[in-house]
Amino acid sequence: MSTLAQWAPAVLALVLVASPGIWRYTRNTVTIAHEGGHALVALLTGRKLEGVKLNADTSGVTVSRGKPTGIAVVLMYLAGYITPSLLGLGAAALVTAGHVRPLLWATVGLLALLLLMIRNLFGVLSVLVTGGIVFAVSWYATAEWQSAFALFVAWFLLLGGVRPVGELQSRRVRGRAPNSDADQLARITHVPGFAWVLVFAAVTIGALLLGGGLLLPR
Repeated sequence: MSTLAQWAPAVLALVLVASPGIWRYTRNTVTIAHEGGHALVALLTGRKLEGVKLNADTSGVTVSRGKPTGIAVVLMYLAGYITPSLLGLGAAALVTAGHVRPLLWATVGLLALLLLMIRNLFGVLSVLVTGGIVFAVSWYATAEWQSAFALFVAWFLLLGGVRPVGELQSRRVRGRAPNSDADQLARITHVPGFAWVLVFAAVTIGALLLGGGLLLPR
């Protein structure tokens, strides 16, 4: 793959994340990963998952039942903001290793599983469209286009995982996010919400640096 072909997906991902007018639409993909992280951890820790909703304003909610305190609920709330970045890091590792098609099929599989948990029409449409695009690329595109698309997915998740953390703290400062994941964690653990925002930032920025180091042309 040429250097231009390696840089183009990164530039496109940066434009989709950095442009305010575009981000208001593309952010929904990050929300899918965010809520998927909540849902997966809820299941893995033994909580009863009741459903996931994705909203047109790019917000989302995952509803589960279980103990209101303890490590399971802490991990569930912690997972949301860091999942897109961790998925991006995993995607970067797979792309670098040449496992492009397995990455695309794994993405389709995860979206299919999430679809079973969606409880509103907009959420169903969002996951179907996202999964349909990935499936179409994995099935019909040439190997070169699949590689370019996989690079774009990795870069978009890595870059798109960072911005919501800054947006979260901005809303918290203005008092517009009293029930955010960070504030829920603060109530459960008695650790200040800002400390949890710093944890989110450390993980997402760290994943961007590690994943970017893998993906940047040499």
